[in-house]
Amino acid sequence: MDELLLIEAVERYLKDEMSAQEKTFFEEIRKNNPAVDQMVVEHTFLFNELEKQSNVKAYKHSLYEVESKLAEEGLISKSQLKGKAKVVFLWRKYKKNIAVAASIAVLVSLVTTGLIITYNNKVGNTAVTDLIGKIKNTEIEVGKIKDSLKANKIIRETPKPDFRATGFLIDGKGYLVTNAHVVNRMKTIYVENNKGEYFTAVSIYTDPEADLAVLKITDTAFKTMINLPYSIKKTNAELGEQIFTLGYPRNEIVYGQGYVSAKSGNEGDSTAYQLSVSVNPGNSGGPVLNKNGEIIGIITSKNSVADGVVFAAKSKNIFKLLDAVKKDSDTLNIKLPANTTLKGLEREQQVKKMEEFVFMVVGN
Repeated sequence: MDELLLIEAVERYLKDEMSAQEKTFFEEIRKNNPAVDQMVVEHTFLFNELEKQSNVKAYKHSLYEVESKLAEEGLISKSQLKGKAKVVFLWRKYKKNIAVAASIAVLVSLVTTGLIITYNNKVGNTAVTDLIGKIKNTEIEVGKIKDSLKANKIIRETPKPDFRATGFLIDGKGYLVTNAHVVNRMKTIYVENNKGEYFTAVSIYTDPEADLAVLKITDTAFKTMINLPYSIKKTNAELGEQIFTLGYPRNEIVYGQGYVSAKSGNEGDSTAYQLSVSVNPGNSGGPVLNKNGEIIGIITSKNSVADGVVFAAKSKNIFKLLDAVKKDSDTLNIKLPANTTLKGLEREQQVKKMEEFVFMVVGN
């Protein structure tokens, strides 16, 4: 699609000026082309900023009218108007900041348009890669596993992992969720907490379709963790909803933030989201949370040529996964966290409370 025609189509779509047939056709393109979908999101942001600026200008005009009326009625003097009423003064003081914000939105939109043209020339919709990381022999020095036998001076062999990913607790008794493609690459699995302690783990169930897996920490050194601070959301997130994620693309936990750019994943996959967030190999299996501290998804993969186009399995897949686990084993009693204590906290506090429940998953 020609660049100018694409911009015009996006604007007509957002202004609801398309016929029903045109809208259906455009939504099909949006569903199957992540870059076009991201452009729609960016233009939505731009229009919102411009609307805000327009509203502020209208409010400024109303203030002048109110001031003039008050002056006519003798409630304020003309000298006060000449000295600038306080509200109007504040407007004049900060209007440059508002203009800058709108200009940034325009710039983001133009850059996105350029990326779309490049994207369409280079790749189709199948350029998706998982986010499991390969570990170089010299990259990390893995500490020895701690367990209850350490007091007797019996220490097991140091693990030498080849791959790295991320997982997070869904039950403090040692049950974690990560990706199926992660455990499929690992015959031996270890998990490491943010203190650098390693524990042995095993995969107890995988769902290749949703690309999810449940791990169980089997290490005797692991102690049950209570009061997981986050909850797992059963319903879908909203388009444009702000999100953040934690993961292990390196040998320490890394924070990222972004937003939900589509309610479906690659090629219209309804079990996943498309996100706009920065991720790297090692982020596979990382939790995606909203501002209230609810897990809304699990990072699975990204588009290898469209920067920032990331896919995440929806959190409601975790509930389906556990239903399948229970059918296979009546003895497992996994209890998901029901409430979040992160709501209302500053982001730094949310991350600090989350860190110890997000693990690096390594193996060979």
